[in-house]
This record gives sequence, C-alpha cells and structure tokens, in this order.
Amino acid sequence: MNEKERIQEKLSAIKDPSNERTLGENDAFRHIGLDEEKQAVTVLVGVANEDDQQAKQKLRREIATILKRDMGYGGVSIDFEPLKKKESILGKGKKVKYIGVASGKGGVGKSTVAANLALALARIGKKVGLIDADIYGANMPVILDMPIKPPKSDAKKRIVPFEKHGVEVISTQFFMDEGKPLMWRGPMLSKMLNHFFYDVAWNDGIEYIIIDLPPGTGDVALDIQRLIPECRMLIVTTPHPSASSVAVKAGFMAKELKHELLGVIENMSHFDHEGETLHIFGKGGGETVADKLSTSLIQKIPIARPESGHHSLFDMEEEVGLIYLGLANKLAKTLAS
Repeated sequence: MNEKERIQEKLSAIKDPSNERTLGENDAFRHIGLDEEKQAVTVLVGVANEDDQQAKQKLRREIATILKRDMGYGGVSIDFEPLKKKESILGKGKKVKYIGVASGKGGVGKSTVAANLALALARIGKKVGLIDADIYGANMPVILDMPIKPPKSDAKKRIVPFEKHGVEVISTQFFMDEGKPLMWRGPMLSKMLNHFFYDVAWNDGIEYIIIDLPPGTGDVALDIQRLIPECRMLIVTTPHPSASSVAVKAGFMAKELKHELLGVIENMSHFDHEGETLHIFGKGGGETVADKLSTSLIQKIPIARPESGHHSLFDMEEEVGLIYLGLANKLAKTLAS
C-alpha cells in the first residue's frame, strides 16, 4: 500500500453529514496530492451537497485532524466539489467506450493520432466525443482549426461542447486566454478534468470518447483511472529509441492502473519518397514497445502531408486517411466484442 492509498484508507470512515454515508461509500476521493519534502498533503473530496457549509466545515475538521494528529502532516489543504452526477456521461455505463491515447514523451504526434482517430470513427458512423486532457499542452483546437473562445452553457448550466467534422470537442484551451500558460497544480487539474466528464452536455447518443492524455505518467493518468477505470489505452510512439523507451513506461503505468491496452501505434513510421521507403527515425520502436508490454503493434502510420493542404487532418480518400479508417474499424470491432 502506497502513502496515497494509506491516506485514503484512513479518511474513508469519515461520514459526509449531508447524506450520512462515509467518504469511502461515496467514492468521494477526487485527488490526493503529496509534497513529501514539505510533509504536506492536498485532498479534493466530493460531497453530496456542496451548498451545505456546515457539513463541509465538519468534514474539513475531521479530515485535518486525521492528517495532522494521526498521520503527522504539517501542511494540509482541503477542497470540495460535488459528487458524481448520475446524469453525467459517467452514468451511461458500458454504453460509452473510452479510449485513452497516451505516450511517454511529447513530440510523437499523439494529439494528431487522437484527432484523426476521432474523425475516422465519426466517418464510419459513430457518435464521438474528443476530450483534450493534455492539460498543460492542450492544442486540439489548433489541430482542428477551431476558434479559441469560451463554450456556452445549456439550461441546466452544463458546458456545451463545440463540434467539428461531426465530433464533439472540449479542451482546456477554450477556457484560457490565447497564448497564456496554464500554471495549475494537482487539485485544479482534477477539477477541470472532472468538469469534462461531469458537467459537459455530451450528446445523449455518444458512443466513443477519445481522451488525448498528457505525455508521461503524471496526475492526470491517475485521475483517469479514478474516473473511468474501464478506459482502454492506445500507446503512441515513434520508431526512435528515445520515444519507444519512455512509451514503455506509459504503457506499464496503464497496466499498473488496470487499464486494458488496445495496442501500440507507431507514428512517423517511415517516409515514402520517389519509390523508396526511408526510415528517418529508425526502425523497430513500435515492435519493441509492443513486445515489452505484451500487446500488439496494431498500426504503423507513415510521415505524410495531408493532400488537402491541412496541416494535420487526413481525408479518407488519401492513403493515411484510409489507414485511420482501417484503425477505426479495427477498434470498433474489438470494442464491440
């Protein structure tokens, strides 16, 4: 049992006065962050009634008492948010298939793969949502040529996602001033991610949610496991050893969090030039990652410029567009079984 799990276990028996259920019964833990150097802990907890200030004060006292007196933490920060809403997309159960697109490092084309996969699924008739969960490096609106502006809300005060090419899209970038860096820490990141799942008015018939994850093995991956433990993962790498070696780490983290691996995608696999196949970034990276993770290399995607003139998106009539259509069909068949 690691320290975060020990903290959760210690706090689980505390009762939420607003519904008389324990935090463990409510599955109330949204985020637990540790600063071991400062011996400080940050806790984000879901409450049944966020407007019940008296209940929150009681919870704050009981949580702080355990963390400071019983566990010896000098600094304690506690925040609250509403418990999971049954009307959210997370209440739809197995009707929605979640696909996380992950990588070990940036620069491998993970977001481009996520965007083209979402479009390919839409082109074969699926209802698709795309979440840009790469919080610090959010760029999905740029990839999709979407204006950066705040989304509207519906009558229930839920966020209305934007739509592009038949895909519903939500991104941190829509909530930020253009060009301004995001300087949030764990709890704020968790709150934003929670909004994407609890507070967005996704189409009632949504079938697939593609999640563009941050590179590496940080807090967002842990939050995804908490929110949607049934999320399946695609690991994106390039053939280059520097990318494939860290992609393995992302894959092992996914496996440790009990996510099913759908397979590995080797992006920038090769470049076709005047009848010759050039391996600009080397060979074998995708196979190496798949072998080490005991999964399959399910697709190699070559380096190519979209024939439409777009910087990132491929039409389904061109070679790489057809590759993405094949990948979409393959994943739809796998997830249907």
